[in-house]
Amino acid sequence: MYRSVFLRQFTSQCSQSYDKMMAYGFMYTLEKPLRKIYPNDDEYYSALDRHTEFFNMTPHILPFVAGLSISMEEQASKDPMFDVSTINAVKVGLMGPLSGIGDSFYWGTFRVVAAGIGIGLAATGNPLGPVVYALIYSVINIATRVITARFGYDMGTKFLEKSAQDNLMGRVTDAAGVLGMTVVGAMIATMVVLNTSLVFNLGGAEISIQGILDEIFQGALPLAATFICLWLYKRGVRTIWIILGIFAVCILGCAVGVFAA
Repeated sequence: MYRSVFLRQFTSQCSQSYDKMMAYGFMYTLEKPLRKIYPNDDEYYSALDRHTEFFNMTPHILPFVAGLSISMEEQASKDPMFDVSTINAVKVGLMGPLSGIGDSFYWGTFRVVAAGIGIGLAATGNPLGPVVYALIYSVINIATRVITARFGYDMGTKFLEKSAQDNLMGRVTDAAGVLGMTVVGAMIATMVVLNTSLVFNLGGAEISIQGILDEIFQGALPLAATFICLWLYKRGVRTIWIILGIFAVCILGCAVGVFAA
């Protein structure tokens, strides 16, 4: 099972979508352990479905969350009172902090250092430059995936044993929920951009609607757009139609002068 998780987690980015990101790759990573944990088909399919919720993380440290998830699934299979919603709550809570660390170390540090060494060799005409770069980065990459998977599983087992005594799971779930909502709120404020270009002329003075909105509540339009998309999603509208609708409304809005390009 451990070998299966190790090999399959390399495919975590092979199936991505805007609404799920790496969820299906993560589910595929856990498929064999879940089949062993849940011999009953209904429980097995429910567990698979659990792990199709939105998930995105630096792939190098994804095995840590995979190991932790397997530990929690094992506990869920043994304890009928176990709240399975905590599994995704913990995953969501770890996505942001671990990805922040992972991106900084692997994309921003280890890869740059390895590339610097490889480029230095290649600049002198040494054909081993690309090979050295690939070896340095690959060794760090694979070693991390091996270690974090085992560490996540072992830590998860001990954590769950202690949580049964001290109600740590309830605290972690609450903290993960707060952290997840904070991350989502920050994403809305920094990544959703929507401005209106409407201007009214009153008594020779130009009044900018966007300026008024910014004085009342900065980011009001992006927040409203986000809640409209959420409302449509909860009404059962497919994500692809929401995305196409955003394109249509924004293009039309810019064309008639309602939105600023």
